[in-house]
Amino acid sequence: MGPQSYHRLPEMIARIARSGGHALETDFPALEKFDILSGGVANCGPAAFLTVQEGCDKFCTFCVVPYTRGSEYSRCVAQIEEEARRLVAGGARELTLLGQNVNAYRGAGPDGEAWSLARLLYRLARIDGLSRLRYTTSHPRDMSEDLVAAHGDLAELMPSLHLPVQSGSDAILGAMNRGHTADEYRRTIDRVRRVRTDIALSSDFIVGFPGESDQDFQQTLALVRELGFAQSYSFKYSKRPGTPAAAARKQIAEKVKDERLRELQSLLLEQRIRFDAACEGKILDVLFEKPGRQRAQAIGRSPYLQPVHVEDAASLIGSIHLVHIDAVFPNSLKGTLVTAREKVLAH
Repeated sequence: MGPQSYHRLPEMIARIARSGGHALETDFPALEKFDILSGGVANCGPAAFLTVQEGCDKFCTFCVVPYTRGSEYSRCVAQIEEEARRLVAGGARELTLLGQNVNAYRGAGPDGEAWSLARLLYRLARIDGLSRLRYTTSHPRDMSEDLVAAHGDLAELMPSLHLPVQSGSDAILGAMNRGHTADEYRRTIDRVRRVRTDIALSSDFIVGFPGESDQDFQQTLALVRELGFAQSYSFKYSKRPGTPAAAARKQIAEKVKDERLRELQSLLLEQRIRFDAACEGKILDVLFEKPGRQRAQAIGRSPYLQPVHVEDAASLIGSIHLVHIDAVFPNSLKGTLVTAREKVLAH
């Protein structure tokens, strides 16, 4: 069965139970799936995910998504807004809009026009009780001017952006069929940072792509040093059967890929530690999501998606409060609730 068909799993099991043998369902009926899956929503917790887009038309040479998820499909605005309101009624205070290429969203709006992701975000930000919005995963080619502007206009849109670049080398970006250069990526980040100076940037990187030279890899390191990332994901290139890159010549030796990945991850870790350390002493809004390990402790998320542990806050799960960041640990922050007087000073 394909990823667009999992709503048919009970029917497929019943079909096999009746007749034995096998069942096959690999079409891409995205509209039908969303119609079926967007029913009632039970209590969902303070932070929830909402799929708005599926599929991808970019055909990066290393990626199987266009083949497994199909072409880009965007849900209509009305259906998304309806589900968002149900999630908020079920307790969600933060929604993350999901898509394989989410900022390529072009869903049918109530006015009959195709709405951009930015226009959808403005619409959802008006929902009473919804305090936070995020979106992932994005493509640099689809960071439109209205989406950049939304980062400056919408207080509900959190100051974090995941924008995969994959490489800092134009030669490798071309071989990957990414459709942008390293400099174009830099200019996109500059545009976002101009409207939201406190944006926390994260990205994806692939090392050891076929044909990647030492110089290509050094250009990736240079891009990382120049832009600075609060959080990133990095991987060794691995073949995906059926993709163009899997058949490419000049495959890179595993030993070389290992060495490059270690060097890149060391740099990215330094940057994450530096970003987290800069939060110590600050007062941040924290959305409390779940109990901590200690009695009366609660764990929440900062605007930058960092886990934050706070004592005597278990009763605040599901709400947003100001927290003074007291300490920074390798994978989380620790803070204390801000007093009434501190709240006045903070604002």
